[in-house]
Amino acid sequence: MRKTCTTWFLLAGFTVITAGCGGGPGTDAERKSITIKGSDTMVILAQRWAETYMKENPGISIQVTGGGSGTGIAALIKGGTDICDASRPMKDTEKDQVKSLRGQAVNEIPVALDGVAVYVNDSSPVQAITKAQLKGIYTGRITNWRDVGGKDETIVPYSRENNSGTYVFFKEHVLENEDYAREIQTLPGTAAVVNAVSKDPASIGYGGIAYASGIRALPVRADDTSEPVMPTLATVQSGQYPLSRNLFFYTVGEPAGDLKTFIDWVLGPEGQKICEMVGYYPINTK
Repeated sequence: MRKTCTTWFLLAGFTVITAGCGGGPGTDAERKSITIKGSDTMVILAQRWAETYMKENPGISIQVTGGGSGTGIAALIKGGTDICDASRPMKDTEKDQVKSLRGQAVNEIPVALDGVAVYVNDSSPVQAITKAQLKGIYTGRITNWRDVGGKDETIVPYSRENNSGTYVFFKEHVLENEDYAREIQTLPGTAAVVNAVSKDPASIGYGGIAYASGIRALPVRADDTSEPVMPTLATVQSGQYPLSRNLFFYTVGEPAGDLKTFIDWVLGPEGQKICEMVGYYPINTK
């Protein structure tokens, strides 16, 4: 009796797993595999890319695993993934490790755009915030909402963990490489940050714009004299939004074969349309 193909999507574990079937094209013996590992910010996007691409190309198996940009970069260095997806640029030291251990240079491929959103509870009276105020909150120098236009109550800040590319991006671009305050509560994923902020009127958090559901994203001012800017397609593509960033694929050396075909599809019209469907912004609008 012929076996049927089964595809499992284990979202809670941030993994896409495909199982082959006996007989015909796309069998276990013939199935070609691509692995993607890294950013939790990008995991919903990478999963959608993988799901759609596999439906159109049944001979390809794509496994997507989260864990954070740092986890993906470590896997790329050690040869544990074909693609590292990262919400921050790789550091020169990390690229040097790849060259030393893998014998080839890292290839950096921007695949989508994101505006790191600042999340507050729907009931918050705060209407905008400056980068300096955000820095004050996350370094512990501002602890009461009244100092940034809110109520007289203690601010409860949430952050990603230090293996997160978003954590690193926020530290570099908002904290200006100062340390996070010890009181900051770290959570293992952007969805967890959003969930916490949605339940606590005194809280604040940050993360990818695609996760901004059930909370309110604050407009951000670059400085005290600037206009507040929301992370929209136009402001992120132009760089007007102060916390705009690229989302990346990294490979060891130039991609070839099935890997190149998949990445070209991601950068093409269908793959870039999926960016918008998920809630991020296309890097290629042509």
